[in-house]
Amino acid sequence: MATPESSSAPAMEIHKKCEAGNLERTVFNHILWVYSENLHDGMRALWSFKVECDMGEARIRCRGFVYRRVEIKQDPCTMAQPLVKKDDDRDEEGSLWAGIIFFKLKLDYSPFLGIEKGAVLQEARVLMTLSWMQGDVRRAKRSRRSDSDVVTVSLSLSLSLSLSLSAIQMHITPVRFEATEVFFAVTKLFQSRDIGLRRMVYLMIKELSPCADEVIIVTSSLMKDMNSRTDMYRANAIRVLCRITDGTLLTQIERYLKQAIVDKNPVVASAALVSGIHLLQTTPEIVKRWSNEVQEAVQSRAALVQFHALALLHQIRQNDRLAVSKLVTSLTKGSVRSPLAQCLLIRYTSQVIRESGVNTQTGDRPFYDYLEGCLRHKAEMVIFEAARAITELSNVTTRELTPAITVLQLFLSSSKPVLRFAAVRTLNKVAMTHPMAVTNCNIDMESLISDQNRSIATLAITTLLKTGNESSVDRLMKQITSFMSDIADEFKIVVVEAIRSLCLKFPLKYRSLMNFLSSILREEGGFEFKKAIVDSIVILIRDIPDAKESGLLHLCEFIEDCEFTYLSTQILHFLGNEGPKTSDPSKYIRYIYNRVILENATVRASAVSTLAKFGAMIDSLKPRIFVLLRRCLFDTDDEVRDRATLYLNTLGDGSVAETDKDVKEFLFGSLDVPLTNMETSLKNYIQDPTEEPFDINSVPKEVKSQPLAEKKAPGKKPTGLGAPPSAPTSTGDAYERLLSSIPEFASFGKLFKSSAPVELTEAETEYAVNVVKHIFDRHVVFQYNCTNTIPEQLLENVTVIVDASEAEEFSEVGTKPLRSLPYDTPAQTFVAFEKPEGVPAVGKFSNMLRFTVKEVDPSTGEAEDDGVEDEYQLEDFEVAAADYILKVGVSNFKNAWESMGPDSERIDEYGLGPRESLTEAVNAVINLLGLQPCEGTEVVPSNSRSHTCLLSGVYIGNVKVLVRLSFGIDGTKEVAMKLAVRSEDENVSDAIHEIVASG
Repeated sequence: MATPESSSAPAMEIHKKCEAGNLERTVFNHILWVYSENLHDGMRALWSFKVECDMGEARIRCRGFVYRRVEIKQDPCTMAQPLVKKDDDRDEEGSLWAGIIFFKLKLDYSPFLGIEKGAVLQEARVLMTLSWMQGDVRRAKRSRRSDSDVVTVSLSLSLSLSLSLSAIQMHITPVRFEATEVFFAVTKLFQSRDIGLRRMVYLMIKELSPCADEVIIVTSSLMKDMNSRTDMYRANAIRVLCRITDGTLLTQIERYLKQAIVDKNPVVASAALVSGIHLLQTTPEIVKRWSNEVQEAVQSRAALVQFHALALLHQIRQNDRLAVSKLVTSLTKGSVRSPLAQCLLIRYTSQVIRESGVNTQTGDRPFYDYLEGCLRHKAEMVIFEAARAITELSNVTTRELTPAITVLQLFLSSSKPVLRFAAVRTLNKVAMTHPMAVTNCNIDMESLISDQNRSIATLAITTLLKTGNESSVDRLMKQITSFMSDIADEFKIVVVEAIRSLCLKFPLKYRSLMNFLSSILREEGGFEFKKAIVDSIVILIRDIPDAKESGLLHLCEFIEDCEFTYLSTQILHFLGNEGPKTSDPSKYIRYIYNRVILENATVRASAVSTLAKFGAMIDSLKPRIFVLLRRCLFDTDDEVRDRATLYLNTLGDGSVAETDKDVKEFLFGSLDVPLTNMETSLKNYIQDPTEEPFDINSVPKEVKSQPLAEKKAPGKKPTGLGAPPSAPTSTGDAYERLLSSIPEFASFGKLFKSSAPVELTEAETEYAVNVVKHIFDRHVVFQYNCTNTIPEQLLENVTVIVDASEAEEFSEVGTKPLRSLPYDTPAQTFVAFEKPEGVPAVGKFSNMLRFTVKEVDPSTGEAEDDGVEDEYQLEDFEVAAADYILKVGVSNFKNAWESMGPDSERIDEYGLGPRESLTEAVNAVINLLGLQPCEGTEVVPSNSRSHTCLLSGVYIGNVKVLVRLSFGIDGTKEVAMKLAVRSEDENVSDAIHEIVASG
């Protein structure tokens, strides 16, 4: 523990006054009051505070805690009575926090560290039976403070008491009889008239209520306090009663609670409202009867009362969408004055906007004017909440974003760090969807790179990387270089990911960005930081072909001095896959063999496999590779020797000759059976050993669960070294292995493309079904991924009946039914269609799920013998022209365009009709064609009247396609488009024009 700072003279003087004037206990009690009365669930950590008194600025030592830089302008004893706002023109935020202490607490040590439960209980028994029962006033005054200490320590025996309450949460749970004994002893302290002591008694009763069956005996005392003339007694009694009572007693005190809700004292009203929020979870039918009183409290002039009343009223009506809409409509007209309540109302307004499902293209967005009006509020919290709400609206337009961005830009230059952080974090999120809207803030954000708060600086950097243009990349890199050494690894990872996205957006800048990643890779850092850099380099190598050789060399240099075994082995594996495909594979051999000499056994084994890959793929290197592999036969590790022996005996005699294709597939090919099936078969083989060797052909190839690519949640897919080889094949490899293992589809040839899953059922239905469209040259296979969500049912003979009456060019050629579909076990059924060869046939398909349902006994888990035939209607889906085009980007569009030549170019102009903006038109055409945007041209600058978008991809039949789109919009928002297409086949160029003309 840190030791307290040396006391200055003013601090010592205040400490003496604390001891003499009992201010110490008063401050501590006031901490409890602030926590229990005003910030119910808010203060869960160490907070900084101001005690308003007339003692200047210094430090106060209180029960082992050191409160630094405490400003004292008013006696805390007088602050127990809440301040009521009387002047309408007073600043709402000032009155909101008047009388509330904010904590900037540094906990140097705790006086309760190492206490024993038995000693505390014994001391409690002694002190709680002193003069309070005997009426000895003199001893009462002397022992009152000791009683406060004991009750405070006793609070630590309850698990749920927060650190903010007294900073002594000890996680010591009293047993039943101990809790009952302490509880009865505490109830005797009701005779004390000390307000601070009574407040801690209330807290003890609340915390011990789950442990003491006899807690009901204090209800009479609490009901008496609830009608007391002391407002602090009334407020605390309401909170405790609502915590410990059940529904029966609640009906008896309901009348008092209703009166308390409309009480003139805001502390009492707030206590009743907060209690109502908690009671709504257990006895909603009673709380819902308080709607009239809560509605009246919403009109209160007390800030916290209005805030709590609005929260309770919304919770009462939250299941009635129309009632919530009416509530928001009535309150947005200006009756809410509290800044906190305004923030709540803004959130409820955003919720109504999201649920209303309005057509944003017509500009009809209800309540938007209210959100925009809140941007001119005098409270900063309201302004920020409104700006954040506007930026999070779905399909928000640039015009709607502009006022919110302007406000956030002003916050960037605020003197308050919290405002700067909030603004830059919000702009960072906006930059992900509307980067051009944030570009006006770039100058302000550049000044934040040197901000003392590293979180603000990191967010500023990453936002600039998302919104910067190609010309600003080099300047940003210079600024980031000096910035990286000052931040922690967690912030460095965020910057690295932003640089990776920037490089993918501007592929021509890969050299400077790759060099930057390589330079920071050589600096000190932890595993996660280094892995993020390596993953980024790997992704750039895969997506930018020109970056492959330089990226591989950077990785080779890194493993020369890499301290992480995992990264070394993964890089070696990646090097074995990509190195043989480069122009000069031999230059990587030195780096690989160095790992055999210098590294641990795990890395050495991986290096041996990488060397063997080079020997198998590059015939000219095979003799030299064999020399190196023979040296590995004398390694001290069994795994290294075994691998070297295997490769030497299977790759041939070491002569310059082509390695047999079957050998390559055996050594380095992918496993054609699911790993889960392999594991199950091996376990069965071990449990029932036989003299026959294990036969891999006995492993079933049918996949019993969805492929990994489908099970990954959005935004959670692996990247870098943990990811599949490339974007088009990440799902394609898994699907191709799946389809090739099914005999009915094995003859269809090579899989061209698999679509993303299309949901055919709504969420929360009894059966969940989605479809993946697999495109072959002459066939289309529909993979229906089915999940049974009913535990009491087993589905058998599951098939999908497909109606292709609206898809005339398709004819059904086969199905593969699903034998069994247990509860919560995803599985697949397939339907195959034939189509004209090489033709992008389109059509609409209707679907009906047909199955036999059997009831399952919940106790035994066994299904009944007899079943019932049943059907379940699924949604329709379409096969569109975009399903026949792969998204494949190019690193240099200009060079690729010129290399195609003008012979296959087709140019035409089209009218796209009225559009809200150019962005909408660009996105519509991109979605129609299904091509990959290049060089970040999918982003349209704000207020632009014209734009050029570059697209690339591969058409069915592996024909490369490049598209140049030129858009223009006039004053009536009519959009015209010029479409230029170049491809390796002029017929494909014509087909792209036909797709646009018919779309």
